[in-house]
Amino acid sequence: MDKKVLLAETLKRRIISMELAPGAVVDEVALSEEFGLSRPPVRELIRQMAAEGYIELEANRAARVSSMSHQALRNFFLAAPLIYISTTQLAAINAAQKDIETLKEVQRLFRQAIEQNDLEGRVYYNNQFHFEIGRIAENAYLMPSLQRLLIDHARLGKIFYREPNTVDMQEDLDLAVIQHDQIIEAIERHDAGAAGELVRVHMDLSRRRMTEYVVPAAVEVPLSYEEISTG
Repeated sequence: MDKKVLLAETLKRRIISMELAPGAVVDEVALSEEFGLSRPPVRELIRQMAAEGYIELEANRAARVSSMSHQALRNFFLAAPLIYISTTQLAAINAAQKDIETLKEVQRLFRQAIEQNDLEGRVYYNNQFHFEIGRIAENAYLMPSLQRLLIDHARLGKIFYREPNTVDMQEDLDLAVIQHDQIIEAIERHDAGAAGELVRVHMDLSRRRMTEYVVPAAVEVPLSYEEISTG
């Protein structure tokens, strides 16, 4: 594999997997040495990945992994339903049978990752599922926005689903598999309205998980000194 292609794939994987944390410095020198490349192609790749949303570039500052601030998360959950619904509806209009087969194969791998408790796999194939839908949509205006959303969707998946499986989480994962199947069925029968509604409901799973993560369950308030004394 070409060294620059290998670097691009590796760097994207490190960002998506949170191996490189949001806001972390992207060290050009270290990457040049690790992949046996001179600085110019590494710098060119960093600029390209900044255009795709993986990296942030600012004047007089080192390149950094795209941040995940409160505002960024808020914007994600505001924009995600709009982008996912639009691309899924267009996919339902445009899909050919070969596209359906590709979606079904990605779904098979997603289901397998869940069955094997493979966190990396289920995050990756969930994103791949929505990427394929975007590809089928064939819209040059929506695809860049979708690709940017998918970066943070993967990172959110790593944050909110990294703890050991619970019954509640497994129910959500099983539901996600069912919803993917339903979305494929709606796209296959070219039902844009149903496909859009299904993906909207699908997004609510992520929204609910984020709320549970940010706002933990309440704790019992200790008794006051007076209550203890008179108890």
